[in-house]
Amino acid sequence: MASNGVDLTVFGVMTVVFLAITLILGWYGYKNTRSNEEFLLGRNKAGPVIIALSYGATFLSASAVIGFGGQAAVHGMSIMWLCLLNLFVGLIVAFLIFGGPTRRKGRELSASTYADLLGKIFKSKGIRAFTAILIIVMMPIYAAAVLKGGVNSLAVITGLTEYYDYILIALAVVVAIYVVYGGIIAVMYNDAFQAAIMFIGMAVILVTTYSYFGGVTAGNEALDSLWNTTFGQAGADLGSLGVQEGFNGWTNFSDFGSREWLTVVTTFLLGVGIGALTQPQLAVRFMSAKNDRDLNKSLIAGSIFMLVIVGSAYTVGALSNVYFFDMHGETAFGYVSGQLGLGTDFIIPQFILEIFAGISFGDFFVSLFLLSLVCAAISTISALLHTIGAAGGYDLYTLWKNKKGHMTGDSQSVNLNRAFIVIIMVLTVVYCYLMPSDIIAKATSVFMGITAAALLPAYFHGLYSKNPCRKAAICSMTVGTVVYLFFALFINTSTSVFLPVCEFITGQSVLFPDSILACTDALVIALPLSIVAMVVSLMYFRYVEARSEAIPAQH
Repeated sequence: MASNGVDLTVFGVMTVVFLAITLILGWYGYKNTRSNEEFLLGRNKAGPVIIALSYGATFLSASAVIGFGGQAAVHGMSIMWLCLLNLFVGLIVAFLIFGGPTRRKGRELSASTYADLLGKIFKSKGIRAFTAILIIVMMPIYAAAVLKGGVNSLAVITGLTEYYDYILIALAVVVAIYVVYGGIIAVMYNDAFQAAIMFIGMAVILVTTYSYFGGVTAGNEALDSLWNTTFGQAGADLGSLGVQEGFNGWTNFSDFGSREWLTVVTTFLLGVGIGALTQPQLAVRFMSAKNDRDLNKSLIAGSIFMLVIVGSAYTVGALSNVYFFDMHGETAFGYVSGQLGLGTDFIIPQFILEIFAGISFGDFFVSLFLLSLVCAAISTISALLHTIGAAGGYDLYTLWKNKKGHMTGDSQSVNLNRAFIVIIMVLTVVYCYLMPSDIIAKATSVFMGITAAALLPAYFHGLYSKNPCRKAAICSMTVGTVVYLFFALFINTSTSVFLPVCEFITGQSVLFPDSILACTDALVIALPLSIVAMVVSLMYFRYVEARSEAIPAQH
């Protein structure tokens, strides 16, 4: 197999089979969607395994495989802590602390979306509208990053870069077809199918990588030795490695409080680890479960799936440095960014393309990996499109109709949801052309970060309080959103690239480019302030309520 592209015949056959199964599952969803509630939620339509694989495939998009896999190649095994956070926070805490209460509250209040759930918990149309608008504004950025990452890898590995536009549109159309017609049932069953492909593909890649190095111990020692004997002692230019001050090699954590430490910990680890708790597309999986027992069963299968996917991606990413140095005399970042002129999102695809080039059935395994990337991308995109479509076609439309007095209750129009999904799909494709490169991991962190800062305190309070305080929730949401957006747009260098407002106003990318704040993610500032706002305002409004009740009693 040539190293400049995959065997298109092998990949073409696998793709045809994959598309056929995908469309069949889409048809299955269509045939089993008889109402708007089934289109939005599909309650009681999926068992524990389907829920687990759908949750995992939605959570672990192309950002986990190529986005954070590429970041692991740059920043090293420290990214493996994200694997722990994915497992502990994204699964165990999410399922045990948030899953059951979310399912029960959703059923009790007849809520069909995440925005609908929060709105009904706090008896607030404003909170429902705010949550829906947050989803519609921010989620397409995440969706576009995932779609762009999948298409980039597909174009490079197949060698069909000149057909980039056609690949992008084709992938978008396939996703749109089964989401528009099949609803959440088609999305979840396709997620499960795609998760199985991802699991097999990533397991094969991990085994092949360690086999190349002669085993687990030999591979890890080679990575450690690469820094100690070649770069660490020579005092290498950290910028040429893609890292910052405080970096101590690919097998060691960076110096506490350094720029490298702040970037890895606040942006990648905390931004994604904590942000998973407030993902609207994941909360819907909880709400679709038949009972809490099914959720608990889902946790086991989901843990195994997540450990293999993220563990493989992050490990392979870091070890790719040894391979590229052996083959080309450069680190992964130096070779892919310097010699090839590509970004970090291309490190994992390039590594897979080269390492399988000289082995038996290499074309098949590269095609399997490529199919895994496609699955990772479209499983997440489909969930995001469905969520955005529901936020516009169900939540906002319901609020608008209720305000006009044209309708009471929630919208029951399936076609309106479908139409909104199509519009958002077109917008997502447009975003793909506007976004900078190396954006997958950053876009994931931004979306998860702002939802956590804005919604996490209110979400937790709403689930566990017998008398949720609407005013306190609004205070928390306002503080979290405003602080996050200001810090992301004016302070942090990594996130200011999404919308260069600061550069337009001041002439520089961020306000304090040389300060340590420029490397600090907005979440670590905004979320604590959001929590403080929730606690303080809750105490204040409870005090006011108690006084108002006590005054009549004195008379």
